[in-house]
Amino acid sequence: MGKQKVIIVGASHGGHESAIELLDQYSDIEVTIYEAGDFVSFMSCGMELYLKDEVTAKDDVRNFAPADLEKRGGKIFKNNQVSAIHADQKTVTVRDTKTGQEKEAAYDKLILSSGVKPVMLPVEGNDLENIYLMRGYDWATKIKSALESDAVQDVVVVGAGYIGLEAVDVFAGAGKNVTLIDVIDRPLGTYLNPELVDILEPELAKNHVNLCMGAKIESFQGSDKVETVITDKGTIKADLVIVAAGVKPNTDWLQGTVDLEDGGFIKVDEYFRTNLPDVYAIGDAVLPLSIPAGKPMPIALATTARREAQYLVKHIFETKPHEAFAGVVGSSALSLFDYHFAASGLNAFSAAKAEIPFKTSFYEDRLRPAYIPDDSNPKVYVSLTFNPLTHQILGGAVLSKYDVTAQGNVLSLAIGHKMTLEDLAQADFFFQPGFDRQWSLLNLAAQHALDLARF
Repeated sequence: MGKQKVIIVGASHGGHESAIELLDQYSDIEVTIYEAGDFVSFMSCGMELYLKDEVTAKDDVRNFAPADLEKRGGKIFKNNQVSAIHADQKTVTVRDTKTGQEKEAAYDKLILSSGVKPVMLPVEGNDLENIYLMRGYDWATKIKSALESDAVQDVVVVGAGYIGLEAVDVFAGAGKNVTLIDVIDRPLGTYLNPELVDILEPELAKNHVNLCMGAKIESFQGSDKVETVITDKGTIKADLVIVAAGVKPNTDWLQGTVDLEDGGFIKVDEYFRTNLPDVYAIGDAVLPLSIPAGKPMPIALATTARREAQYLVKHIFETKPHEAFAGVVGSSALSLFDYHFAASGLNAFSAAKAEIPFKTSFYEDRLRPAYIPDDSNPKVYVSLTFNPLTHQILGGAVLSKYDVTAQGNVLSLAIGHKMTLEDLAQADFFFQPGFDRQWSLLNLAAQHALDLARF
């Protein structure tokens, strides 16, 4: 019996993790990754650090280099796009994007990690120069050049989510005139509960960011380069536009072959199997099980993709896996000017969208005992989302000018293990007055949610 041939489509988080795990766990195996892009495994989540010159080099902002896989015995081909699956023959069509030449490649197992692609607004003028997407290696180079250009002074950022706010932070920090536009009514409005947005929104004004919220972009105008952005609330001058208006699954090429969900997500079962035999899908193009929601939801995170890949590789050669994927919580963090926050699980927006009952609680305090002076005792804020009947913690977020983002990992653990407010209120954390209180921050936040007396 020859080696099992595993083909992986896409070299990002899920594809990389799958390849490494396969080569580490199995001996009689041949692993090949086909990557459509020119640069292997660029981490777009590290773009902000690259733009701020806080990385060793742009080429280092990646999960791995091809040589890292090849020395383990794997193969990787960049500029090679898988364009079709032939399930009956167990082959895929691969096109060299440089030469246009096509070939057929055989597989025993096929892992789809095709990810997502950024959304470009379908409005007039979206093909003008100086309209950039904040995703990928090539765009990083262009954005860096624009950031350093004196010709670029007026910057419009479209999209008030994480990626858009990263762009705002970078360009405002560089002294550019920044306007943030979104159809939602508040920045980060779908990511954080309102009380935390109340704290962050003035920070944008303090840093001279113009907000144009609840606005619809009608067109981009200019001769060759973009010069203005036309919205239903007025016209905004722009030397550069950064579009961070969301992403969609990169699955158009699968239509008619692999079953897709609404929105283009690849339909998988609890074992990440598609409707095709020996064809699996992981990463941002699938809907993983959300532990707090109890149902599949979009959770486009590197951490999610890598956990899915580990699970899949462990069970990929089983006729039927003996256990289903346990699910994920979904946690993330962001710095915005002087503030840092981390969020985990569901918030009011996502819980409502998932159609599950929820209640929220907001807690504000100082991190350390009252005898510590205010200049050494930062304000901290905690928002909790929970089931009003069972008190199961569904989500939470922490915010402060002091870096308390590690508390987001504590919340993730609590949510993943389906802990209640009562559990968190009594959890045994360390105390040392240089760091925290006798009842720690999350103890106090949970006690507050339970209407217990503060001490």
